[in-house]
Amino acid sequence: MNRVVITGAGAITPLGKTPDELFSSLIKGKNGIAPITRFDTTGYKAILAAEVKDFDSSDYIDKKEARRMDRFCQFAYSAAVQAYENSGIYKIGDPFRAGVIIGSGIGGLETLENEHQKLIEKGPGRISPFFIPMMIGNMASGLVSIRYGFKGVSLCTTTACASSAHAIGEAFRSIKYGYSDIIIAGGAEATITPIAVAGFSNMTALSQSTNPDEASLPFDSRRNGFVMGEGGAALVLENLEHALSRGATILGEIAGYGATSDAYHMTSPDPEGHEAAMAMSLALRESGLSPDEIGYINAHGTATPVGDKCETAAIKEALGSAAKTVAVSSTKSMTGHLLGAAGAVEALICTLAINNGILPPTINLNSPDPECDLDYVPNKARKSEIYAAISNSFGFGGHNASLVIKKYEK
Repeated sequence: MNRVVITGAGAITPLGKTPDELFSSLIKGKNGIAPITRFDTTGYKAILAAEVKDFDSSDYIDKKEARRMDRFCQFAYSAAVQAYENSGIYKIGDPFRAGVIIGSGIGGLETLENEHQKLIEKGPGRISPFFIPMMIGNMASGLVSIRYGFKGVSLCTTTACASSAHAIGEAFRSIKYGYSDIIIAGGAEATITPIAVAGFSNMTALSQSTNPDEASLPFDSRRNGFVMGEGGAALVLENLEHALSRGATILGEIAGYGATSDAYHMTSPDPEGHEAAMAMSLALRESGLSPDEIGYINAHGTATPVGDKCETAAIKEALGSAAKTVAVSSTKSMTGHLLGAAGAVEALICTLAINNGILPPTINLNSPDPECDLDYVPNKARKSEIYAAISNSFGFGGHNASLVIKKYEK
């Protein structure tokens, strides 16, 4: 079996439009949440989100092509271009052993809303001929494959908020078991739209706070729902021998992947957290690491009343006594919840934390919930030389994914 390493990274997020910008903002405790500007929120229950500001797709995409892409696809494509260029590949061997797996929970929702409005107001003849390819979620992986001539596996994972964690996990498996040499894996989401905000609000999932510093409150007793974010991230995953043969710079190693299902409820996690714990345990088992070798967990931590408590219980079950000392944080306190893109962004954050020896905080954690009693790195980043980290992602429908990422050693 092959070792799988990370050789490139890209990110378009509310806290920065490169991995370095993102991590710099995180360790400063910068809050990316603010009033929504993408549409008029008059009459909406939720008025805050973490938007990607000043995004210019022409930095990565021809302007004509960009007009034929939904915003989510522009995020994915731009992050993938960053990751590819960062990896220093530029030339691939067998194109059928190079692939792309990019997840999205919802895909081109903004395009769907806009075109539906045209249909109602102007009739069917005014619907764009690019409507369908702009809307469908698999188009991000398709277009990235076209750009680079990758003719191997090309997939879109859609498992709600676990989508891009599953994308990275499945890419890892494809390389580990010899089906691929290199895969661009990640995710993107762009759902700060009227219907999405209304829908999530009406199912009482979103925070209705009007104060950005009291909105996304993971593990805090005041938490009352998540704050929506948007953006994308991509990693270049590569067979270690393939990477070494071309002299690649190695950023980290994917060591384990666990995927389970709650088989419990459409939107609520299993209150006991057993299945989430099993995802972590499976990832640990595959990695060959013991719980006490994990120095950091980037929690799913969305700031929902039930979810944070369940994840705390799951961490305790999976790590046992090591849960008392492991550092845990939810960077969603700063980025908001990027839904299907969250797993890729947070896997990248784990990689950066390992490389930089700094753990990002959970900001605004000022009133800890007694039932959430782990070390959540409250409010300030922490210097800590860690060897390995876990990134957790859990999605509606009971989808659980955990990734173990470790420092690369020869």
